[in-house]
Amino acid sequence: MTALPSGLLGTLDPTSDRAVFRQIADHLREAIDKGRFAEGAKLPSESELVEHFGVSRMTVRNALALLQSEGLASSEHGKGVFVRPRPPVRRLASNRFARRHREQGKSAFIVEADEAGSRPEVDNLQVKEERPSTDISTRLGAPRRVLARRRRYLLDGRPVEFATSYLPLDIARDTPIAQPNPGPGGIYARLEELGHTLDHFDEEIRARMPSPQEVKTLQLASGVPVFHLIRTAFDTKGRAVEVCDTVMASDAYILNYHLPAN
Repeated sequence: MTALPSGLLGTLDPTSDRAVFRQIADHLREAIDKGRFAEGAKLPSESELVEHFGVSRMTVRNALALLQSEGLASSEHGKGVFVRPRPPVRRLASNRFARRHREQGKSAFIVEADEAGSRPEVDNLQVKEERPSTDISTRLGAPRRVLARRRRYLLDGRPVEFATSYLPLDIARDTPIAQPNPGPGGIYARLEELGHTLDHFDEEIRARMPSPQEVKTLQLASGVPVFHLIRTAFDTKGRAVEVCDTVMASDAYILNYHLPAN
């Protein structure tokens, strides 16, 4: 059997109180982070790791399983364990809702997909009137009924996020916003055409582990967390005109913010 290249992986520390399989996972994780194993690259086989570290096969399997649970690697039956791809989309918070994009007929998701060089898709679209949750109602100024627009977003066929937009019925009912396809520029372009010129957006973001349904909807690998983002859009009169509740696959995005220092 061919030995692994010198310097590719470190050696175990026999004086450490850290479990051996975790030490092996640490070395593999460091090699991935430093680019010694590129995205999509195959990691050393179980036999190679057994020989390199001088441990049992079960110890190596536990180390590889740990990396998979963290979302860093994925196993392909009969082929081996591979480095999972890293975030393809840089989500630019200061740019994605710029009015110039709406004027060009582009929604925020299309803008991001274009910058990433990816093919955008939307599926699982549902539009219906419903009673909002207490949280959504409070954010929108306590309407009793809202228009809810649910959809899933994909890049190059891979699900990356799903979102639900909630809009007051007195704004959205019997308008293009209530149609499955609201037209170029999306619902924000339609809101401005209806006289609700957008002034600013407030966003709240937290990271958490996904629910079983979210794992299924986004086809998440084991151990991959999600970003849960709630955005409220306000018009120039200070009215909240939309709340968007979004769940994003954390391994599909880099969240990028431009924060002025003045």
